[in-house]
Amino acid sequence: MTNDTNAILIENLIYKWPKQKNNLLEIAKLEIKKGEQIFLVGPSGSGKTTLLNLISGILIPNKGNISIDGILINKLSSYKRDLYRVNHIGFIFQQFNLIPYLSIEENVLLPCLLSNERNSHESNAKEQTKRLLLELDLPQELWSKKVRQLSIGQQQRVAAARALLGKPSIIIADEPTSSLDYDRRISFLQLLLKQCQQQNTTVLFVSHDLTLSNQFTRTINIKDLNLASIENKNA
Repeated sequence: MTNDTNAILIENLIYKWPKQKNNLLEIAKLEIKKGEQIFLVGPSGSGKTTLLNLISGILIPNKGNISIDGILINKLSSYKRDLYRVNHIGFIFQQFNLIPYLSIEENVLLPCLLSNERNSHESNAKEQTKRLLLELDLPQELWSKKVRQLSIGQQQRVAAARALLGKPSIIIADEPTSSLDYDRRISFLQLLLKQCQQQNTTVLFVSHDLTLSNQFTRTINIKDLNLASIENKNA
């Protein structure tokens, strides 16, 4: 039985890459409640991005279960995992992955064009796009511009608006502030987390920068979570 207050529940997870001798990840249990804003930290190579890929269904664990909003995502077919990801998870990548020849508005609207379910969560996707852009401090005179004409900080906020549109249940952000200075990182985080709180969207945010952790409701260090790292260290 899964707890209906959990956004993410991981139990008895083991993952290693093909032909790898040692397990990369061993997680006995991880519970993340709906609406929590989680800061995930750990050194390079510790398995943070792999964990995000497991949670989003891009990878499948060798053993154990991953439940997202009560759905055992690792038991779904590849097609259904892809569909679930498009419908329920918003991503903010380190490189943003915006489409450079589209305008700001066109980039933000993409999730609702690709997902009927996310589109159904918005009574008017275009109006919600405008609201998000204003809330994220992107003035109207920029909206028709191609994203390649924007600064890094502006592109980052477009990526956040795109991830938020359609009210996904989870936002996964993998090092999205690494190219910004500290003040701009804090400003961006405050804008993003405010929007997520308003939508009751769960946030899983990865960064090496521990100075950002006080913006979140909870910090998880993957070294403490991952039993494989302890075993490998003691081997």
